[in-house]
Amino acid sequence: MLKIGDLTGVAFAGLSALLIQGVNDEDHLIRVMPRTRDEPVPCPVCGTLTGRVHGYGIRTVTDVPVDGRQVVVSVQVRRLVCPAWGCPRQTFREQVPGLLERYQRRTSRLTGQLGAVVKELAGRAGARLSAALAVTISRSTALRLLKRVPLPPLRTPRVLGVDDFALKQRHRYATILTDAETGERVDVLLGRGADVLETWLRPHPGVEIVCRDGSGAYGEAIRRALPDAVQVSDRWHLWANLCDKTLAEVRSHSACWATVNPIRPAGVREQSTRERWQQIHDLLNKGVGLLECARRLNLSLNTVKRYARTQQPEALRRAPRYRPTLVDPYRDHLRERRAADSAVAVQQLFREIKELGYTGSLNLLYRYITQGRAEGERPVIPRAAWHASCSLTQTGCVTATLNWCRSSRPPAPN
Repeated sequence: MLKIGDLTGVAFAGLSALLIQGVNDEDHLIRVMPRTRDEPVPCPVCGTLTGRVHGYGIRTVTDVPVDGRQVVVSVQVRRLVCPAWGCPRQTFREQVPGLLERYQRRTSRLTGQLGAVVKELAGRAGARLSAALAVTISRSTALRLLKRVPLPPLRTPRVLGVDDFALKQRHRYATILTDAETGERVDVLLGRGADVLETWLRPHPGVEIVCRDGSGAYGEAIRRALPDAVQVSDRWHLWANLCDKTLAEVRSHSACWATVNPIRPAGVREQSTRERWQQIHDLLNKGVGLLECARRLNLSLNTVKRYARTQQPEALRRAPRYRPTLVDPYRDHLRERRAADSAVAVQQLFREIKELGYTGSLNLLYRYITQGRAEGERPVIPRAAWHASCSLTQTGCVTATLNWCRSSRPPAPN
């Protein structure tokens, strides 16, 4: 059992470096009145120990709350005289290391707690939460505390992740370095390129594996700075590149997909694509170069290259990609009603499928009919099956597409 007098040492254990002389309850706050110990302290300039008192002073600081109320510490500190001859500091006020810092209005432990709050919430949010914790600070003070939080020591990870991002698109870029094993950010470098990364890697040896994108500049910097490091492609760029190649491969077999989907009349975009393909290939057949084609047709060089690589304009056709919708279970009903009465109003169809359990909107039904999905022959895929098919690997999708195209290709004429 603790005595009543010992409770002061328990509630204010953080002030153990001081001698508590009294505690006053002032209703809205608790005031603690301690004093420093009678021990010699070193001069902050010459380091000479001294205990000779020149005078006393009261220093008021805020401590961590107790019982949901603010704690104010009015500590009596000594002004000491330096006995060293010729020391520029004749007198100085003593400090309490670990508890009181120069020019601070809060104890070190309260500053540490507020630093943890503003580190997570920053300005206004940190000020609001601090008020709920019985410590009132402004948003400007929260930002100042955040700026004083020391940065963690920089360490060199075993597996380093390297990637770039845009500070201002097409103008300013930066390179971010992360620990690929833990996902923690290691450093952010201004700019991107081989020189920027090489400058950071040389004074930070110890990287065994570098996980990067397909940038040749990063690869060259790693080979120069860390010739023994293993370079691997990170998972996101690997899947992104594979998905891009998959879509390009599927799009190149659009002629095969056209045999499944009903042929629609060519739209404005498809017609302009055909005309552009014809113009580019006519110029190429006349011996005009790619750069001259781009200049004559007012197109980018990459666009001209893409059209030049395509043998048929149908390969540039983009087939619509429809996801399962809430209207799919009622497609047979819509098809029967529109076959019986082609002039039936969409509002009437909406009321009918509402009675059958449709929970979607009228706008969704209108788009469904306008896109021609009610009359299409594509089978309806349930939502669960569609999500399961999306989880298949892209390599399997490419293989299945190529196999289907080969099996459905008409036999060659004799």
